Amino acid sequence: MTGARAPGAHVVPDAASTAFEALAEPVRRWIWRQGWTALREVQEMAVPAILAGGDVILSARTAAGKTEAAFLPLLTRVLPRLDGGRPGFAILYVCPLKALINDQHRRLEGLLQACDVPLHRWHGDVPADAKRKARERPQGVVLITPESLEATLVRRGPDAARLFGALDAVVVDELHAFVGTERGRQLQSVLTRVEVACGRDHVDRVGLSATLGDMRLAREALRPGAPDSVRLVESREGGADLLLQVRGYERPPRNGIGSEAADARREGAPDADGPERAEPVKPAPDANGADEPIASHLFEVLRGRRNLLFAGSRQRVEVYADRLRALAEDARLPNEFFAHHGNLARAEREAVETRLREDGRPTTAVATTTLELGIDIGDVESVAQIGPGPSVSSLRQRLGRSGRRPGMPSVLRIYVAEEAAGPTLHPADRLRLDLVQAVATVDLLLERWCEPPRVGGLHLSTLTHQVLALVAQTGGLRPDAAWRTLCGRGPFRNVSRDLFVELLRAIARPEAALVEMSPDGLLMLGPAGERLAEGHQFYAVFQTDEEYRVMVVGGKVLGTVPLDLTLAPGQTIIFNGRRWRIESLDARAKVVVVAPTKSALPPRFGGGWSGVHDAVAAAMRRCLSGTGMPAYLDAGARALLDQGRAAFLGYGLDGTCIVGVGRDCTVLPWVGAAKLETLALTLLARNLQATPYGHAVEVRGCSAGDLRAVLTDIAGSPPPDAGALAALAAKPVREKYDGYLTDALLARSLAVERLEADAVPDVARRILEPGA
Repeated sequence: MTGARAPGAHVVPDAASTAFEALAEPVRRWIWRQGWTALREVQEMAVPAILAGGDVILSARTAAGKTEAAFLPLLTRVLPRLDGGRPGFAILYVCPLKALINDQHRRLEGLLQACDVPLHRWHGDVPADAKRKARERPQGVVLITPESLEATLVRRGPDAARLFGALDAVVVDELHAFVGTERGRQLQSVLTRVEVACGRDHVDRVGLSATLGDMRLAREALRPGAPDSVRLVESREGGADLLLQVRGYERPPRNGIGSEAADARREGAPDADGPERAEPVKPAPDANGADEPIASHLFEVLRGRRNLLFAGSRQRVEVYADRLRALAEDARLPNEFFAHHGNLARAEREAVETRLREDGRPTTAVATTTLELGIDIGDVESVAQIGPGPSVSSLRQRLGRSGRRPGMPSVLRIYVAEEAAGPTLHPADRLRLDLVQAVATVDLLLERWCEPPRVGGLHLSTLTHQVLALVAQTGGLRPDAAWRTLCGRGPFRNVSRDLFVELLRAIARPEAALVEMSPDGLLMLGPAGERLAEGHQFYAVFQTDEEYRVMVVGGKVLGTVPLDLTLAPGQTIIFNGRRWRIESLDARAKVVVVAPTKSALPPRFGGGWSGVHDAVAAAMRRCLSGTGMPAYLDAGARALLDQGRAAFLGYGLDGTCIVGVGRDCTVLPWVGAAKLETLALTLLARNLQATPYGHAVEVRGCSAGDLRAVLTDIAGSPPPDAGALAALAAKPVREKYDGYLTDALLARSLAVERLEADAVPDVARRILEPGA
């Protein structure tokens, strides 16, 4: 494996530093009892920043001591105020996972006991009696999820001032996990509602994160509307060496069917019974070409050690956990490979976490994304990943799980399988784009770049939820007061009064009945709103992906798939091993109606590919057009990259972005997912059959010359109307309350949140002149 040292020196401050001396005596005594000889860099920097007051973001790598960096100075601030002060919690700690709260409770318990400060856990698995005692005598520190905080406000709105009126600060852990998501927007809104309910203009917020791309966006996420008031404390402490390898494998065709068709069959046939689902097709690892050599190498390098293996989908987690267990049995060794994903029972997941954290036996957790965040699993020796991974920030988060002990390197292995070369292989697959994406991701990681959080958007589903929650909390309020709390002061600042009124009218329609107006002009819960607010599921704004039935014209159901791309009638999918043209989509009935097609191009449907950032796409093109060979590639990966570069030159992609395939075209504009989807809709609006396909756009029945003529017109025209493009696309009910909104509001949200219409002319120019 190749070794590399991450930039940034480890600064070891003197234990008797100014920062240490500024801490309260009980805090200093606890530090000495831990045997610390120094504060970590982020802790040294955080003490003066947090003691000075105001909003602060602490950014440092995983396991750099950010939790203590926040709590050492915060406890110093609150200790003098606890005796004889007003009742109420002093510090509110919010994080996205109940398991992480349990870990932090263990981590903070000794420190809080040393300071004689009460510590409470508050989430759905905590006994009701413990939460009742905390409510009756609110003191000290409470560790809580956003949903439990929401439930407290809704159920006990009049008690909010007593519970939270004395807050000194709110700590938001894993800040990056909230940025740009509906759950993050909910948390922003809830924290604003806490301030309003307590009559406070400002309660300090401290954000903790290991992976943040654009710090201004992170500041905006922590304090919407006032990012310049947020102080950044960013540690460059690197320390550990990085041992890195990307391994490449060729996957032989199975029974003459390309991998795209086989993958689409598997992804389109989830494991479930029922007449509306296609028969599931499960891969057999020992017959799956690349799976067997990958599993064999994983077994060789992971057994006898403590590791994390990120396998991607839940099905792939089960496949690899099962295969690695079988290899252990064949070798007459005890099993040390265990699955970890969200569908497993909590007790099963916790057993794996406990074994990693507390048991000395070798253990490898085979996981989805469930172990990316800061759940305490102790020290692992290495991290492995199947496929290029979803993002640079995700890769950084995963890498931070190893190399925590002094003198121990971080170890990362990435395994990428590509379809074996053959006469029917699609141009995009000949470019070896999974391998190229892995190289681009690693190179950007080594450059210390990661994706900036995607912020903005209307988040009308979450706003609908917050309207209901605020009405339930207050018992009723005037619409203008609701707008001021949620939009004027809260995080929905890009929702105008007029749009807010349109939203209220939509959710007050008889078919929605979420809200209604009382005779004296108060906004009240409607019959449907009351039923929702009384349910336990009301407090969560997120929902699991909903699946759509794929139905042939005439009524035959082929199966179900998640609709995770912006698709439109006229585009092409591959499902159940065949190619289909989308005839219509019904978001409310969750039905995709298709008809057979003989398109020469095999675009995928969904498949879990969520797209990449513009910078990753640009780095991929640089990789393919370059000649240097990264030292971290093994022989198989080097061969795949050579093949991809040969195809890049063979298709003339050094001078064009368009590849002809019979009467069809493949366009590779080297842009991120949002621009790619917007370009496809723009071409569709001009009566071309265009479909996003991985990193490309497929255009059926159009020659390269005709496509260039259309792109020339697009490049010289004003940007297309985003609303008109959104009207073409399916508007699936992606978020929890989308089903209560009108089609016009859904289209407006889609135009703002998933499309980049203003960029289309420039993308067209770049396709026409890729070297410009």
